[in-house]
Amino acid sequence: MILPSIYIAATPARGRGVFAGEALLKGTLIEVSPVIVMSKKERLLLDQTLLHDYIFLWGKEQEQCCVALGYLSLYNHHYRANCDYEMEFEKQIIRVTTVGDVEKGEELCINYNGECNDQRRVWFDKLSSP
Repeated sequence: MILPSIYIAATPARGRGVFAGEALLKGTLIEVSPVIVMSKKERLLLDQTLLHDYIFLWGKEQEQCCVALGYLSLYNHHYRANCDYEMEFEKQIIRVTTVGDVEKGEELCINYNGECNDQRRVWFDKLSSP
């Protein structure tokens, strides 16, 4: 399930991103993404490919990984994200929900650290400060 007003568009300096086609209220469920779960061995192989930048760690021990279907792998990172995601391991889905009101045309971002306001520097961010 993807909210019909959500769309993909170009972003300055980040390629593509996910955007709100209408104003959204805090707590709006904007996507339920099924995932394809892969083993620890498969994850090591994926780490050698471009897909490494688009996978999510998976499972309680985070030894597995998954590729999310839908738009989920295109949400950009932000240290003060306007969306949060929740993994449901048994159902093999990830839910994305707004954590505050979002304006029409605003980019929807998640925090790659797993918590919407987690300030720990992410692996690919070598220049900016959180």
